[in-house]
Amino acid sequence: TSGQFQPVLGDTSANPAEVTRVLLHSGKIHYDLKAERDSKGANHVALVRLEQFYPLPAEALRAELERYPNAEYVWVQDEPENQGAWPFLAVESMGQALPTMRVISRPASASPATGSSKRSNEELRLVLDRSFD
Repeated sequence: TSGQFQPVLGDTSANPAEVTRVLLHSGKIHYDLKAERDSKGANHVALVRLEQFYPLPAEALRAELERYPNAEYVWVQDEPENQGAWPFLAVESMGQALPTMRVISRPASASPATGSSKRSNEELRLVLDRSFD
């Protein structure tokens, strides 16, 4: 429903019968993922945005994922693996009996940023490449 907050935003352009990978994510990486999917013509990839983490909207998330019975589920984030939403989601999804998912992210790190825009761009490129490999 438009105008009303949705904790899970499904992919309205993906054909569930063709989807073999669902990229779950949150925030601005959505626009990078969408641009990458469009440039590669990767119609087998669905983009599902999680807009609320707590309380985790497990029912809405489960209902959206069930639209893609032949897909693997991947959490994609721009943050290092040990930061951002992934550590929380990994634990929370087990407790909510959500389907198993793996993560694609920057490598685990002691700091949230590389300190180098060149390295940061290279790491984002790697995240995008791995999301559509």
